[in-house]
Amino acid sequence: MRKNIKTTEAIFPMPVLMIATYNEDGSVNVMNAAWGTMIDRDVVGLNLTETHKTVKNIKERKAFTVSIADAEHVKEADYFGVVSGNNTPNKFNNSGLSITKSELVDAPIINEFPICMECEFIEYQNNTYGCGVIGKVVNTSVKEEVMTNDNVDITKVRAIAFDPYTHGYYEVTNRVGNAFKDGLELKK
Repeated sequence: MRKNIKTTEAIFPMPVLMIATYNEDGSVNVMNAAWGTMIDRDVVGLNLTETHKTVKNIKERKAFTVSIADAEHVKEADYFGVVSGNNTPNKFNNSGLSITKSELVDAPIINEFPICMECEFIEYQNNTYGCGVIGKVVNTSVKEEVMTNDNVDITKVRAIAFDPYTHGYYEVTNRVGNAFKDGLELKK
């Protein structure tokens, strides 16, 4: 038996991404975005409207970073989603987090988040089904403490996902299978 529900945001889990830019005065702006994905191996798509301060900054600076939020910083990640850079210019300073200026793009790397993709702005799509911000990933950096044998260890990353059904954040950690391998058992 199935039941119809009212939500249309039914894809789960949704990533919790921290999109960081510089404001026109050089200060840092960060927003929480759950509607983002990889469009290609080195291209990200972020479904962001042009009303966001972050989008204005991306268009101006031609760069941004995308960090994966983790369980250790859920309060800060949520704060970046509930406070707008349009009316809180010192938004980042209130978080207590720190940044390092990217050497490759004109955008900040948030030091505390475990994974960061540095991106060059490609385009903004604003048609009916456009993705919004499209960017090319020019570098991905990872905190060494979340790696095992030179690979990212998702159990150490403790990435969080957004649950659109209950508006909760959940830690993503347990491995349940092997991609590109387990399904081969069904191949005939």
